[in-house]
Amino acid sequence: MLTSREELDAELGEAARAWLDAALAEAADDAARPHTAADDAACSGAAADASRTAASPYASPSWELRYAAAGRHCGQRHADSVRSLLLVEARAPLASVTRLYDQGTAAERRAVLLTLHLLDLGDTALPLVEDALRANDTRLVAAAVGPYAADHLAPHAWRHAVLKCLFTEVPVAAVARLADRARGDTELARMLTDFAAERTAAGRPVPEDLRTALALTAPAGHPAPPTAAPAPTEES
Repeated sequence: MLTSREELDAELGEAARAWLDAALAEAADDAARPHTAADDAACSGAAADASRTAASPYASPSWELRYAAAGRHCGQRHADSVRSLLLVEARAPLASVTRLYDQGTAAERRAVLLTLHLLDLGDTALPLVEDALRANDTRLVAAAVGPYAADHLAPHAWRHAVLKCLFTEVPVAAVARLADRARGDTELARMLTDFAAERTAAGRPVPEDLRTALALTAPAGHPAPPTAAPAPTEES
């Protein structure tokens, strides 16, 4: 869970607060600088691969360097929140968000994913979510199925994101707006039922989270669909 600036000020020491003040000031200064269409074009379409491999740290605004150093100055426990504040304060454009994700550690990537819904990016950052959902790092998968994915992932990709959570044992509670998007989704119900049947046939337990997600696919006022066959519980 991300922490507000007020909560951070109450928990950080004097040196960390001073560092954060300076970092946010740099981010605000960059936000005031006009960003050209070329900035974002460099991270989209055919130019994406070239820009990602050739991106130079010398072309990055100073707040991006602060982004990487957040854990060192404010503590790992607060790093996600500090990085999120920097992204929001900078009104980070797609070029910055993509650069920070592509060049970042797993923790830095997670902070990007957790903040996407707070930035004015439309669906242009979906490649980052899709990349995270291909990973086996459960921290990235959990961050990728947040509010941004709920708002922008197409139905087919979203359904597979739910299955990815089940495969990697990420709690489905991490999936933002799961109940809203799952309701009446017969294709998701079919996929979940097939997965449950595969687990049962292999003599493996059906995760309780699968039953939870399957129950949510029922239209309002209708009973939940069955899980194909009596399946052993986690305890059996």
